[in-house]
Amino acid sequence: MLLLLWTAAAFLSGSLMFSYWLGRAVNRNLSSVGDGNPGALNLWKAAGFRLGLAGIALDFLKGYLPLLWLSGADYAHGYGLVPLAVAPIAGHAFSPFLRGRGGKAIAVSFGVWSAITGFEAALAYAAILALLKVIGRTLRANKPKSAESDGLQVVIGMALLLVFLWAGKYEAAILGVWLGNFLILVYKHRKDWASWWGKRKIGEADADN
Repeated sequence: MLLLLWTAAAFLSGSLMFSYWLGRAVNRNLSSVGDGNPGALNLWKAAGFRLGLAGIALDFLKGYLPLLWLSGADYAHGYGLVPLAVAPIAGHAFSPFLRGRGGKAIAVSFGVWSAITGFEAALAYAAILALLKVIGRTLRANKPKSAESDGLQVVIGMALLLVFLWAGKYEAAILGVWLGNFLILVYKHRKDWASWWGKRKIGEADADN
């Protein structure tokens, strides 16, 4: 019962849409900015770096603090960790405050991984994303950056994080958290995949002609 209650509390923490509310506080509707994502990046674009950084910090903390708070509880170990750790990420991605249309859950994911692995996996994920960004820039050369490329890097980076977790011999529950996080990111970035695939097919058709 305690596990269920704390999972619900962790979900509620994740569902608090700080970036969206900060945007509304300064008369910026994030749903009309960029890709419409109610997250910290669009807040940054709409209201500047100060509010953007505040949004990133708050989104990080709503994943980090609940897991840090629960780290000493018996039910937060073993497979009980999986629902507790995935809940804040799911809360942000499917926030009831926005009728289930939440954000892409990147900052909150960093918060969760920082809490459950002592920052190790979060730093590894950040390094992977940085490497993918460098590779992406090299491959694009002088081509303009596309919105979907960032989404693809987020998902591919999370897929590569599994290699780090496997090599580090993390417990099975951590791998369960990874699976839940990965599936949520895949779903939230599905439009980026569809757009990339559509452009690829158009490019192949043009090459054939």
